[in-house]
Amino acid sequence: MLALLMLLTGCNTADIYRDDRYNPPVYWGRHVVERGETLYSIAWRYGRDYRELGNANGIDPPYTLQVGQVIRLDVRGHAPSGSAKSSSQTASSSRSSAKAAVASRPTPKPTPSTARKPKVEKAPRADQALPNQTQTVARIEWRWPNVGPVIAGYSTSGKVNKGVDISGSAGDPVRAAASGNVVYAGNGLLGYGNLIIINHNEHYLSAYAHNRKILVQEGENVRAGQLIAEMGSSGANGTKLHFEIRKNGNPVDPTHYLPPR
Repeated sequence: MLALLMLLTGCNTADIYRDDRYNPPVYWGRHVVERGETLYSIAWRYGRDYRELGNANGIDPPYTLQVGQVIRLDVRGHAPSGSAKSSSQTASSSRSSAKAAVASRPTPKPTPSTARKPKVEKAPRADQALPNQTQTVARIEWRWPNVGPVIAGYSTSGKVNKGVDISGSAGDPVRAAASGNVVYAGNGLLGYGNLIIINHNEHYLSAYAHNRKILVQEGENVRAGQLIAEMGSSGANGTKLHFEIRKNGNPVDPTHYLPPR
């Protein structure tokens, strides 16, 4: 019994978010904040709404975290009620949050063990046009982040896939599926490689994984269709873009939001 209690109250291991068969949310254990992490990335890892997780731990906007801070996952909070904010309002708030969070982190020494953020590059390869089709869902105008074929769809059974996988070549453009604010740009989430998370409003986030190069920074506002990364194979066994949309922390099928091809 003692061993069971220790297991339930201790830190969660990497297996929770590395195992494709396991689908969050996680409501047990705790997480110790590491350098480069934000409340958005931690909530994403455990399938929680960042607002709910912040409320559960007494963390208010701008969601500033400290290295070594303990985030309890066994406590449930609530997300503020109210209508969704516009993308521009949320982007401004998120930008302030990201800057405050970054400012609170100690400056790491440039050693291989601590240099976890991939270098931002500003020299993308030749452009690749995306179709102009868009589809408005939940007051957000969505578009495909890449023109390549979908090689793996959203699935909640069998081999769980929390988004869609899009095939392409190394260096192909990855574009923002909707306007918003970059709330995470890094490689600290196992299984995602170089990852970008964009906050579109108080309910919706989107993610772009396995990139070769990240072309935006945390706190940056982006517009729909803007080039944000180059496709790659980081954290994957082949070149592809893994794309997710999450509503209130829960993965949803991106094809219900993106325009038909």
